[in-house]
Amino acid sequence: MSVSSGTALTVQRDGMREEQRGHRGEYLLVSTLAFLLSVVAFVWFYERGDILLYGDAVAHLNIARRITDARNAGWDQLGTVWLPLPHLLVAPFVVNDTLWRTGIGGSIPSMLAYVLGVTGIFRLVRTRASLASASLAAALYAFNPSMLYMQSTAMTESIFLAAVIWTVVYFDDFLRGLFAPSKSAISSIPAWKAIERCALCLAAAIFTRYDGWIIAFIVGICAVAAAAHWFFRHSAQHERRRLLRSMSSFLLLLALCPTLWLAHNYKSTGHPLDWFNGPYSAKAIEKRTSHPDDPPYPGKNSMVVAAEYFLKAACMNTGEGSREKWLILLAAAGVIVAVCNLRRFAAMFLLWIPLPFYAYSVAYGSVPIFVPEWWPFSYYNVRYGLELLPAIAVFAAIIPWAVSRLRRRGLTVAATTVLFVIAFLAFSSSAWCFSKRSQNRNLARKAMIPICYREAWVNSRSRIQLENQLAKALSMIPENATVLMYTSEYVGALQKAGIHLDRVISECTYYAWDSARSAPFAGADYIVTVQGDPVAEAVRINPRGLTKLIIIHSQDKPPVTIYSGSRP
Repeated sequence: MSVSSGTALTVQRDGMREEQRGHRGEYLLVSTLAFLLSVVAFVWFYERGDILLYGDAVAHLNIARRITDARNAGWDQLGTVWLPLPHLLVAPFVVNDTLWRTGIGGSIPSMLAYVLGVTGIFRLVRTRASLASASLAAALYAFNPSMLYMQSTAMTESIFLAAVIWTVVYFDDFLRGLFAPSKSAISSIPAWKAIERCALCLAAAIFTRYDGWIIAFIVGICAVAAAAHWFFRHSAQHERRRLLRSMSSFLLLLALCPTLWLAHNYKSTGHPLDWFNGPYSAKAIEKRTSHPDDPPYPGKNSMVVAAEYFLKAACMNTGEGSREKWLILLAAAGVIVAVCNLRRFAAMFLLWIPLPFYAYSVAYGSVPIFVPEWWPFSYYNVRYGLELLPAIAVFAAIIPWAVSRLRRRGLTVAATTVLFVIAFLAFSSSAWCFSKRSQNRNLARKAMIPICYREAWVNSRSRIQLENQLAKALSMIPENATVLMYTSEYVGALQKAGIHLDRVISECTYYAWDSARSAPFAGADYIVTVQGDPVAEAVRINPRGLTKLIIIHSQDKPPVTIYSGSRP
């Protein structure tokens, strides 16, 4: 190598390092702004008492709490249906009574995941498109009103989406590491390191939601195909061995994670597929809540109708009314651009996996989605539409990159006009959700948007009313008293009353639960029954030694009765 060529190589490397430092500064700025936005949104919803509207959020908090606060505290308290990672992330925070009772402990991991998701969206687009496109994609994700609400709660959406986004980021790094013509790509890392990081992100997705299992399967197939293509074209033994080791670790981890969960199910219930067909599975819930004379929910046994409802939910999570379809249309245009530049944007198509997954789940997996504008004109699982937000944000943001090419051809005015229109369409659809006009369109809080907030509020009113009344009654019992209660429905009452779960005999306490139900009068100091639940049935069969203290009535909910027992 000549002196001049060595000097040129040194200058190139120095330039790459300087460029990468500049982009790290961009990522830091995006993360900081996302963190500030996250805190502002959280304070907004927390001050209005809205972070515990979702019953699932309350359940997540209390599952995490039971890991350290229960009669049989430990790993088994995670249950067999909901995957464990969100609860393990929340558990260290809800050890504190204040963070548990207020729900803040469940918000902290969601907020951190939101920041990671925003930064991941920016990084994904920045490596393949322009700064303007990356900024638009990050802004569409960050400012989405439904996402801002969900990241303020103990729900799992922001955690799962962050895992998926970074999976695609590292899979894209993997492809660039294999096939990039030079090592000058922004934020490039070796392919073997990228696929290992991709595996860790997929493991997080697998242990957060079952969608992650399908995503892991598809990414695994794509990774094997890409690696095989590279192997046939390269003969360097050191690089081949290094990539082979990483690919083996990647595939082993993807196989190990679901296997561990199946083993946990088998240990807990004797059925490895208890999460799929057990008493708390989606199929069992549908069977308990439906009646033989009811018509099938929309999309049942029809993937086309199911896909329509899922897309409707996705559109309503990015805007409503006349602005409902603006972002999805921009994303569709971005898909066309991406197809025409497939080598550049191939990895990003993985973000569309939720569309066929939820179409199948609605059609054949007993997972209905109800939207307020279509029959049955209700709210149920509307939040699932957020699963498409990363895809919509990324592909809508590809358009500015395509338009910027007009400037290279001297069409500066046309390009600027198109970019302005894109920005207006993109942001006005989401901003409308927080406008005063939209909130005053109907009466009081029931008209508040975003739709995920509205879903939570509409479906929580009667439950929260009952939990508040029950919590008020339970707060009067002695501090060392034990309580027999079925907690699958109204565990939030115990949380609000500040009753530690190690004082509660419930379906999560195994042998003590069976013993207490056989003789409620001797099982606990106080017995809480909800009409039709297992404790109420036990009291009906054996009411001996019980004193009725209070009956609580609330709108649209069965009556709750509190008894005092005669526990020795």
